[in-house]
Amino acid sequence: MKKSRSDGGYDSPDHTAWKWEDWDHLIASHFSHLIPMILQVKSEGPKLVPFFKATCVYFVLWLPSSSPSWVSALIKCLPIFCLWLFLLAHGLGFLLTHPSATRIFVGLVFSAIGDAFLIWQDQGYFVHGMLMFAVTHMLYASAFGMRPLGLRTGLLMVILSGLCYAFLYPNLTGAFTYIVGVYVAIIGFMGWRAMAGLQLVGAAWRWTELAAGTGALLFIVSDLTIALDKFCFPVPYSRALIMSTYYAAQMLIALSAVESREPVEDYRLSKAK
Repeated sequence: MKKSRSDGGYDSPDHTAWKWEDWDHLIASHFSHLIPMILQVKSEGPKLVPFFKATCVYFVLWLPSSSPSWVSALIKCLPIFCLWLFLLAHGLGFLLTHPSATRIFVGLVFSAIGDAFLIWQDQGYFVHGMLMFAVTHMLYASAFGMRPLGLRTGLLMVILSGLCYAFLYPNLTGAFTYIVGVYVAIIGFMGWRAMAGLQLVGAAWRWTELAAGTGALLFIVSDLTIALDKFCFPVPYSRALIMSTYYAAQMLIALSAVESREPVEDYRLSKAK
């Protein structure tokens, strides 16, 4: 007969059996949350094939940024066009009845316009591109909503945004001193709203919130690289880093709209309250 743990020996057979059953239950409960996510991601994969193909076309062609043209603008915007189609593939009714998904779709429209402006940034259209992306970030933040508030996440984003602006500030001149400050505040706000509701464990965990938070973080990395390369110092392989994080960010944010946070009925009800 085995000794109990209190005697300094081994667990009793009954106690060991209880432990294994407890582990089985724990593992099963975790996988029960993962299975819907895996099935959902698997169902969305085929709709993203055009996006991946268009992204490959952009990186394979790698048209020189020194010679802007409407062709290069089209190639750059093509992956974003495919994300329009990805959301439209869920049906126009889906967009009309889910305000958050509609805002993400409109944000993608402004993103494409901003991409086109940035093709001609050396010809004086950089600020126009910044404006389009500022609108995009405000639309995304509105889509992510203000619940839960996530004050700790907000404080962290304020600190990080302040540090980024403080680093950029000595290299900013003229109107960019203010324009970049406003833009940093807007994208920081968007990042806060994307990550405020993120829960990695528990029954409230949703893979779409993880997609939104990761997408926002990648968007910030992409824009920060643009700012460093334009205002501070040449960033090695900047274009590859900027575009890879940018396309990944847009894809993840578009994916986050699939499991929309607020159907229109709940949206109107919350407004009435």
